[in-house]
Parts: sequence; C-alpha cells; structure tokens
Amino acid sequence: MDVLMPQLGETVAEGKITQWFKAAGDAIKPGDNLFEIETDKASMEVPSTTAGVLAEIRVPAGEVAPVGAVVAVITGGAGATEPAKAAAASVSSSSPPPRAIPAAARGAAAPAAPVKLDPFFEVRTPERNYGPARLPGGRSITPLARRLAAEGGIDLTKISPSGPHGRIVARDVEAAARAAATLRPAIAAAPAEGPSADAIKAIYRDVPFQEVPLDGMRRTIATRLVQAKQTIPHFYLTADVGISRLITLREEANAAAPKDTDGKPAFKLSLNDLIIKAWAAALQRVPAANAVWAQDRILRLQHSDIAVALEGGLIAPVIRRAELKSLSAISHEIKELAARARAKKLKPSEYEGGSSTISNLGMYGVREFAAIINPPQATILAIGAARRQAVEKEDGGVAFASMLSVTLSCDHRVVDGALGAELIAAFQKFVAQPVSMLV
Repeated sequence: MDVLMPQLGETVAEGKITQWFKAAGDAIKPGDNLFEIETDKASMEVPSTTAGVLAEIRVPAGEVAPVGAVVAVITGGAGATEPAKAAAASVSSSSPPPRAIPAAARGAAAPAAPVKLDPFFEVRTPERNYGPARLPGGRSITPLARRLAAEGGIDLTKISPSGPHGRIVARDVEAAARAAATLRPAIAAAPAEGPSADAIKAIYRDVPFQEVPLDGMRRTIATRLVQAKQTIPHFYLTADVGISRLITLREEANAAAPKDTDGKPAFKLSLNDLIIKAWAAALQRVPAANAVWAQDRILRLQHSDIAVALEGGLIAPVIRRAELKSLSAISHEIKELAARARAKKLKPSEYEGGSSTISNLGMYGVREFAAIINPPQATILAIGAARRQAVEKEDGGVAFASMLSVTLSCDHRVVDGALGAELIAAFQKFVAQPVSMLV
C-alpha cells in the first residue's frame, strides 16, 4: 500500500520529511513510527496503520512533498514473511538511492493498491478530520481548495482535478484563477511586486550585508499578513486602561499561592494571564463581537477561545473556553503551550480557530501599536507597556495611577464602530474591577 503525506491543519498544503525512523526492507507493525514531518507551524511523527515491509522510500529526509503525495510503499500486508522482507531488502540494496520525484508526478500517480491512509486525517487527534468534501458527480475537494475557490469566486464544477484519487487541490483552483484573470481582473490579478532580489542587492552593493533565507514560518507570515491587510477592512480603537487593581489582585494571588514540597509556589500569575481572563469575559459580555468572518456569513461563537501571539512567529496558541478557567489554569496552560509552540510541537487543534487574539509588546516598552487581524478572526487586542501616569481624582485632585494603552483592531465586516467601542469598554470595566470577572 502507498503511504501518503498527511495534512497537519486545514491550510497546510505540503510538508517536509525531517527524518525516517525505518529503512527500506524493515518490517513494519501497526503503530510503528515511520517518519517525522515538519510544516511551517508544527512537526509530527507519522505512524503506520498496517503491517508489512517498507519496500520503498520515495521522498527522502530533507525533501518537501505536497499533501497526498506518495512518500513510501509498504508491501506484504499483515502476513509478511521473512522471504518477502529479504526480497524487499534486496530490491532496495540493488536500486539507486531514492530520490524525490516532482510534486506534479507524485500527485498524478495512480496508487498500485487500494489506499487505506487518508492524507486529510490528523494522525494524533483522530477526532478532527480534514477529509475532502464531495461535489456533484462524486468528485472531492480539499478544504484549502474550497476556501481558495470561495475567496476567488471560482466555480468548482468547471475545474479539472489533478490531485490524488481525482481530488481538486489548491493548485487546480490557482490555475483556474489565473486562466480567468482576463475576464475577472479584480479577483484574479495579483498585487504588483516590488523590485527583484537582485535589483535590491545591487542598490546595496557597496554596503556589507548578510543574506538570511526565508524559512517556512517567515514565508507564511509574509503571505498571511499581506493577505490580511489586502482583504480585511481594518479599523482601530485605542483606549487607556487603569490597571492598579489588576496589579494588586495579581500580587495578592501570587502571595497566597500554595507551596509544593520544594517550597516553590504552585503558580505565578503574570499580568498577561489576567488580561486574557478579562478579554474572555468582555467577549462574553458583548457576544455579537465574539464572532468570525465565514465569507458568506458570520459565525457567532459560544465560548471565548483566546489566541495568544508569541514572539518570533505567526503561531498563536489558543486557550479554549478561557471564560470558564481559573487564573492559575490559564497561567499553567499558556506556559505549557508557549513552550511547545517554540519547539514546533503544537497540534493543529491547539493553534487553529479562536475567537480573538491578544498581542502583548508591553515587555519591550512599546506604549501602543496596532496589530493585524489573524483571519478568520474579526478582532485582535494589542497591549502596550504599563506606566505610571498622573490622573485627576473625583475631588479634583491629582494622583498617580498604573495605566496601559490598548488598541483594538476590528474587521468592519463583522464588528462596526459602536460594537467595537462597546467591547473595549467592557474590557476596561473588567480590568478596573477585576473581581467582577472572577464571579
């Protein structure tokens, strides 16, 4: 049977095999790890679902293959014998070293036997299935291709599939968009590109510089942020928020934290932990803003799933149902998710989706900034640095208070000005009276 490149997330189109755990000729049992794949957001070990002999490795370590491509072949089935294994080893040793075949050839190749592996099935979390949808006539389409077609207004019934097993894949939709460019330039035309790399290097030919190739994550950041700025009608709301009581609550909670056997506190809350809780509560208070854009409709979400942007990358781990969790649970979960995100070990279910995102640059002394929305979300909250500021008291006197500036970026298709103002006002109230978000 053919071993196919699986899909680690709905928008992932290809993966890089970083290492093989088995060699050609090795006996395979169900559950044995075959290889490790890495995408721009995660890495994962892929196990076998059948028994037999690894007869051929078609995509060696270090090569990139599209989702659904045949990366290896297992023969012999559950009843594989030692002679079969020896024959496979002999074939492997007498053949030239495996090489990566072109993506188009891999995608178009017909399987030699019925395929049991579904490349759109998430290996480690079987409750999530990214299987292709069906079109009239029995043809199937991948989720990424369906999304691209919806964004570009492409008629899927007029596309000829080129993917494995007759599936319509992303490259088919992109080809159809290019073909329709002369008829629908507003949809198909790409934005004008800037000077070439060689032209830019020529400008700096007399200045010492170092070239840094784009890795997968940085390339994804560039693509998605350009897409977000070009397609989402952003508007921004900025407000100053008093955080004196929030700081007091954090200090009191940390002082009261129980100690373990080594005398270390069971938890240590950060200001960001409390901000996550306050933002989750605000989205519950203004449910119309707890929504995402779904092309021809708006999806209003029941729970506040808060994504938290990390430094150095596009991945924002999601705290699910944050409005229901304690501050200590939020603190523990975000630390664990952040550690695995930096190691690129997050599962797609841990960074996909989300109601809204929080981006905090306060630790760098940034007073305020405007963040770019992460689609399909409709809001992102940018947090600035805490500061001491003179404020007027109710009796007309002046006192110093702890303040920070926040800027809410909104997708005007989902959140209008008044709704955005209501949301940021609810956040201000929860921060000013933090006990109210705990009851």
